[in-house]
Amino acid sequence: MKKSLLSAVALTALVAFSGSAWADIIIGVAGPITGPNAAFGAQLQKGAEQAAADINAAGGINGEQVKVVVGDDVSDPKQGISVANKFVADGVKFVVGHFNSGVSIPASEVYAENGILQITPASTNPQFTERGLWNTFRTCGRDDQQGKVAGDYLAANFKDAKVAILHDKTPYGQGLADETKKAANAAGVTEAMYEGVNVGDKDFSALIAKMKEAGVTVVYWGGLHTEAGLIMRQLADQGLDATFMSGDGIVSNELASIAGDAVDGTLMTFAPDPRKNPNAKELVEKFRAAGFEPEAYTLYSYAAVQVIADAAGKAGENDPMKVAEALKASGPFTTAIGELGFDEKGDITRPDYVMYEWKKGDDGKYTYVEM
Repeated sequence: MKKSLLSAVALTALVAFSGSAWADIIIGVAGPITGPNAAFGAQLQKGAEQAAADINAAGGINGEQVKVVVGDDVSDPKQGISVANKFVADGVKFVVGHFNSGVSIPASEVYAENGILQITPASTNPQFTERGLWNTFRTCGRDDQQGKVAGDYLAANFKDAKVAILHDKTPYGQGLADETKKAANAAGVTEAMYEGVNVGDKDFSALIAKMKEAGVTVVYWGGLHTEAGLIMRQLADQGLDATFMSGDGIVSNELASIAGDAVDGTLMTFAPDPRKNPNAKELVEKFRAAGFEPEAYTLYSYAAVQVIADAAGKAGENDPMKVAEALKASGPFTTAIGELGFDEKGDITRPDYVMYEWKKGDDGKYTYVEM
C-alpha cells in the first residue's frame, strides 16, 4: 500500500512537472516599455502578445503553448544587457526586440552565447546582422536601404537646396543620417551642414541659428520622434521655413503632439503601411476593437512571432538554432506584413521603403500618408 501510494505521488509529481516545465515556450519581448520611447515599446509588446494569443488558440508551436515575458530596456544599452541576462535566467528561447539598434546590437551577443534567437521588428542599423552571428534576424529593412531611398529623393527633389543633415549620435540615428548623406552625395548633393545633437536635448536655438546663417532650406534628421518634434516646433517658432525629412524613427502619432502644426509637410521614409494590406484587415480590426491602433512596428512585431512559429513548424522542433536554420532555408513565410524570406545574414529579402508625408486628416489630426 505504501509502495502504491509513493508511486501515485511520484506519477502526480511527474505530470505536474511536465505540465509546468515543458508546456510553455517562452518568448521575451524587449523594448522601451517606459521612458520617452514607450510608444514604440507598446507597439512591440502589443504585437507580440496578440500573435502569441492567436498562435496559442491555433494549438501553439509544435504543440507547446507560447508564454510572453516582457523586458523594459528604456532604450538604454546597459539596461538592455540587464534585460538580456534576465531573459537567459528565465529560460527565454526567442526574443522579439529590441527597438533601438544601439540596444539590439550588444544584447544580441548575450543571446548568441546562450542559445537564444533574436528577431527585431525595428532595429535597422546594418551592423546588427553584419557580424556573422547565428541568431540575429529582423522583420524590418536596413538603414543602408532606407538611406538610399532618402538620399535619392533629396537629389531628385532638392538638388539645389541647402541641406542640413542632423543626427542624435546613436547607432540608429547617426547610421541612418550617414547612409542618407552617402546616397545624396553620390547623387550630386552636398550638404551645407552636418551636425550631431544629444539624445534628450530640449533647446535647439543655437543649432537653428547656425542653420539660418547657412541658409538651410531642408533639414534631414537621423533619430527618433522625441527630438524631431522639438526641432520642428522650434524651427517654426524661430521663423526658419525649412522642409523637414526623416526616417522610420519618427513613425509615431506622438510626433504630432510634440511638434504641433509644425509637423505639417514633414517627409518620412518607412515601409508600405501594413495596415493597408487586405490580408491584415481582420487583425487590424482586432487591435482597434481592443482600443489599440496598430501603427508603425506593431504588425512587424506580430510578424516576428509568426515567423518563429512557422519556422519551428518547418524544423519540426523548437530548438532556436534549428529554427534559425529553417528561417533562412524555408521561406518565404506568410505574415501580417506580407511574405517574408531571410538571407544568410538574417535580413529580409524584400527591402521596401517608400516616402510618406505628414498631413492633417479630415478628423483634424495629423498623421502620415504614403505619397
